[in-house]
This record gives sequence, C-alpha cells and structure tokens, in this order.
Amino acid sequence: MATTTIPLESLGDSITTAVVINWSKQKGDSVKEDDVIAVVETDKVTMDIRAKTAGVFIEGLVENGAEIEVGAPLYKLDEGATADSSTAVSAPAAADASPPPASPEAANPSSSSSPPKEPEVVVVPAMGESITQGMLAKWLVRVGDSVTNDAVVASIETDKVTVDVRSPNAGKVSEFFAEEGAEVTVGDPLFSLVQGASIAPSSTPETTSTPSPSPQQSAPAPPSPSPAPPQAVAPKSPAPSPSPVPAGSVRGETRVKMSRMRQRIAQRLKEAQNTAAMLTTFQELDMTNLMSLRARYKEEFEKLHGIKLGFMGAFVKASTAALLEIPSVNAVIDDSTREVVYHSYCDVSVAVASPTGLVVPVLRDTQNMNIADVERNIALYGKKAKEGTLALEEMAGGTFTISNGGVFGSLYGTPIINPPQSAILGIHATKMRAVVVDGKVEARPMMYLALTYDHRLVDGREAVTFLKSVANKVEDPVRMLLDL
Repeated sequence: MATTTIPLESLGDSITTAVVINWSKQKGDSVKEDDVIAVVETDKVTMDIRAKTAGVFIEGLVENGAEIEVGAPLYKLDEGATADSSTAVSAPAAADASPPPASPEAANPSSSSSPPKEPEVVVVPAMGESITQGMLAKWLVRVGDSVTNDAVVASIETDKVTVDVRSPNAGKVSEFFAEEGAEVTVGDPLFSLVQGASIAPSSTPETTSTPSPSPQQSAPAPPSPSPAPPQAVAPKSPAPSPSPVPAGSVRGETRVKMSRMRQRIAQRLKEAQNTAAMLTTFQELDMTNLMSLRARYKEEFEKLHGIKLGFMGAFVKASTAALLEIPSVNAVIDDSTREVVYHSYCDVSVAVASPTGLVVPVLRDTQNMNIADVERNIALYGKKAKEGTLALEEMAGGTFTISNGGVFGSLYGTPIINPPQSAILGIHATKMRAVVVDGKVEARPMMYLALTYDHRLVDGREAVTFLKSVANKVEDPVRMLLDL
C-alpha cells in the first residue's frame, strides 16, 4: 500500500487559488480512476477535481470553504488498497440491502429454492464538468417495477441540462434513496436494483393480492347506494351543486419548485445587474437588401449547402467583423486581477430554444467562418437542443452574445449581459414601417437593434460605432464581402 499526497492541479490560465466547496469522497471510500473527489470554485468557473488513479480515499487536507493555492496538498489517496476498499464498501451495501431480500423471502415461499440476490446500489452519475448537484425531477418507475438494461429510471435536472439516469442492468427496483424534488449529489446512492428474472413470481402475487380486495369492495358498492335513497337524497343534491360554481370562480394558485436551470439563470442575471454598469443603445436597420438577397439565393444556397439560408448568418458575420474593429466590445474585465482581457478570436453565443428552456451554445472562431458555416452550426445546435443532446462544452465560454427576440415577435427590448462578457446584441422583429428614403416616404421592412454593454469597459462612442457598423453591414451585405 502506498499513500500518496495529491496536490491541487492547474485550473487554467491566470487562476492561482480556489475555494473547496464540497468533498465528494469520505474517509475510507473506494475511488476509481476519473471519480470526482472534490469540487472547487474559482472566480471564473466551478470545477470537478477527479482522481488520476484508483485507490482508497484517506483524508481531505482542506476544509470546506477554505481557500487553497494551485500546487498545494489537497488530499491523500492509498493507491494500493483498491481490493480491500471494494470489500469494505460492499459490506455496508449488503447491510443496507438486507431488508429488501428479507421481504421477498417472507412474501414468496418459492424464494427458498432460489437464494436471494444482493441488490446493486446505483449512484447519481457524473453529469459533466463543474456540475456536482442536481434536483431529482421525476421517478419514471416505482419500487417493485421491472426494468430492462439501459432503461430510463429517473431524470435529474441541473442548472444547465436535464440528465436521464439509466439502469445498468435488468432487474427489479427495490428501493429509492431520494424523493422527487430533492437535491442529489454526484456519487450519492440513488436507487437499488435486484438483478435477475426471479422477480416475476414475486410480482405475480402482488398483482393478485391487490385486486382481490378491490372486487370485494366493488361488490358491496351496489348495496350502499340502495339504502341511500331512503335516507335523504335532498341534502346530498346541494353538495355537488356548489362544485361547478367554484370551478369557474375560485381564485387558486399553484406552487412549482424552480428548476436548477431557472435558478442558475436568475442568479447570473442578478449578478450581471449587480456587477456591470449596463447601458443600452439602439439603432434602426433597413432589412430590404438582406431580404431580397435571401429571396434571390435561398433555393440555390440550400441546394449547394444542404441547409436553409436564414438571417442569423448575416448578423453573426456582421457582428464578428464589428468585434474585430472594436476590440473592447469583445473583451472582458477580470475583477480578481483588475485587468482587461482582450480576445484575438470571436466566440459568439447564440440563443437556441430547447424543451427545457433557452440554451446558449457557442459558435467558436466565427472570424474563420463563412455564412454557410454559421447557418450549418446553428442548425446543428438547434437539432441537438430539441433532442436534449447538447454537451456542456458546447455551451461554455463565449466572448459575445446575440439574442434573437424577434422570433417571438419582440419589437423592442433591452437584453441583459451574459457575464463575464461585456456586451450583448439584441435583434428584434422586422415590421413594415413608413420611412423617408431620398426625400420620399416609403414602406420598408425595418428592425430595431439593441446593444447592451458594460460601461465600465466600453465607452459610449465605441458602443455606438459598433452598433452602427453592424447595421451598415447588414443593410448592405456587399460591405461584408469587401471587408468594409
């Protein structure tokens, strides 16, 4: 056996310290390679600390809430006690699981012929980097139900995605360790599973025993209404009469627990309001040329590239060109070091609708993309969002955000910055309005653009110049072709 002291690994550029917010392993716990040992929080991200080798967790060298420097000792691991730890862990698991096998023996006499099997404890699975907790949204089976291999047993909701928990083997669910709506931590026991097909006989008596009383109760049901008429039918008639009245007039309310995603969105939006000095500037945009360009080439574009030509490609390309012209809009403030970080690349976050809410996947290096690349990636992200298969890595980062409220009919709005970014562009619905063109009043398809920016970093002159540049490029798409 070899006890090794594991230091805090590097957490990224410019990050030198972190705060331990949670230990996922306790003294004596078995550790597999890539298991989450602890969760640390920096000024930028929350990260999982994972085991590089298997072994037994000896002790954590830092308390929860304490700050630790990169390279300092974090925990001790016994790398030579894997076998002992597995037996040690299996013992309490068997002790905890002893009640479930006892009940089948008492309920099913045939269990004497087949020895009871030890239940397998299924834990909360890893749900991605920086995610250590979630809310048990729903159990999709009940205790005693049979499940097949890879069947979805429960769904866990995090602040970013909803994760399906699947059965590792076929068998019968014997026990739940958490209730719906409860917070669960990665690695904690979630439910137990009895493997094998011996569950069939036990389920049969249960189904036969349950319905047996119901027919007996349904049989006396006819006699009960017969004595009812001699008693007083008149007093019972007014009782149902009030029920239709409250149905239409009673003022009720329903309380629903906020999802982890909604809680996180609320927290980040409030952080943006409390931290950034947000200011919004507006600009009118004539969509005539872009709409005629799309109408002229959309069929040829779709035939060549296999995707539809939309408007987002033009807005992403126009924003990217403007970001390179005004670098401060593409920069961020590092509050920990009081430095401004300028990016030589453009990672544009684009809001996409999903069944669980709006998600914001990131288009990486848009300065190297053409409009077809942008439309192709947006279409791919939209498909993944509907299927619920967006990876966390695809939603992390971003130096600038585009919010398209126009798809929902929004005419005018002030978007909120997505921290730590310094600006967000809001595009809205296109409406026919009367405008003056060359001294004449004409009906033109017009759109309002809104740019919310952090006034601590971006000056008004730069913000207006940026927004005007985006408008000019979209109004006359040839300017983007000529890099104007």
